[in-house]
Amino acid sequence: MSTQQATQSKENDSIPEYTRVPRRTPMACQFCRGRKLKCDGRQTCANCERRQIPCVYLPVAAQNQPGPAS
Repeated sequence: MSTQQATQSKENDSIPEYTRVPRRTPMACQFCRGRKLKCDGRQTCANCERRQIPCVYLPVAAQNQPGPAS
């Protein structure tokens, strides 16, 4: 092993495991968002599948738009 490879492996060994950031699901389904649960982002998430309810995803922008003015 060359000196450069030894230095790189030594640097990689010093990085603690806990610095890895878990991947975020880009969007939670309506049920998980309403209950503040961790949504796994699949087409039918595990929470909805377990409860046998439809898993519905709505874009955040569509939720925040005001309704028609009356």
